[in-house]
Amino acid sequence: MRAIEITHPGGPEVLTQTDRPIPRPGPGQVLIRVAAAGINMPDVFQRRGAYPPPPGVTDIPGLEVAGEVAELGQGVTTFRVGETVCALLAGGGYAEYAVAHASAVLPLPRGLDFPQGAALPETAFTVWDALFLRTRLQPGESVLVHGGAGGIGSIALQFARARGCAPILTTAHERNGQTEACQRFGATRVIDYRDEDFVACAMEETGGRGVDVIQDIIGGDYVARNIDALAVEGRLINLNYVAGIEVKVNFLPVMRKRLTLMAATLRARSPEEKGVIAAELRRHAWPWLEAGQVKPALHRTFPLAEAAAAHAMLEAGGHIGKIVLTL
Repeated sequence: MRAIEITHPGGPEVLTQTDRPIPRPGPGQVLIRVAAAGINMPDVFQRRGAYPPPPGVTDIPGLEVAGEVAELGQGVTTFRVGETVCALLAGGGYAEYAVAHASAVLPLPRGLDFPQGAALPETAFTVWDALFLRTRLQPGESVLVHGGAGGIGSIALQFARARGCAPILTTAHERNGQTEACQRFGATRVIDYRDEDFVACAMEETGGRGVDVIQDIIGGDYVARNIDALAVEGRLINLNYVAGIEVKVNFLPVMRKRLTLMAATLRARSPEEKGVIAAELRRHAWPWLEAGQVKPALHRTFPLAEAAAAHAMLEAGGHIGKIVLTL
């Protein structure tokens, strides 16, 4: 099969098309004939040599795909050969065939094509786990999303809105129409992080009480500012620390406001843990998708052979929604 490999750590140019054996599904696994594969920042970190795959996982990058079931591993009875699906992977998505644990495979939502389906699993699993299983965002609460125009942010805004919450977000106003896009995604206020103080804006938007939940991908000095922006009993969850993993925090406001600070990753979690999230998505989020209430945002698609160009676009920023490889 055709696949994209990382020849050595480096820039986008180290992504090279190669031939690899078609993998075989083990017990509890599904082999998927890939039609489209989403690209994500963890793929970029892996390409740079900073985020190696978990033990036993292929070195081929790619954490999400959409396509057709090609073969079932022993004990899998929840899917049939030929069924259209999307799946969360621990790796291997940049290829014509990929193996996924059946617990992290979901039917392709009605009304979505393969590129839209491939743009969904990594973001949907991540956001559902962060906002609803960990921070336990409730209807009527306020939520601040940093980086609202990207794949994670666009789904977070739509999930929060569908759940009956008032999402606020930070982005750069003039970049490729991000403000208008985020308003379409459901943001009640869009904060330009370069020209506005998001803490002051969040306080203004909530009448001075602060926001209930913050989903952050920035880290660094944002952590202390997030603490200032949170309401009493507020919850902060970090999904990345692009501005720095080491932070200095004054814990006095954390104690006074009885805040909860947390962080999460997804890739190395067990199939059982991912299965819990998948069941939640199928029960709650898939009806939103099939009703058109939530829609994956696609910025651009690239052929598999142009994975390097897709990575360069992702790293350049300014995209709205996801960038997807097609086969």
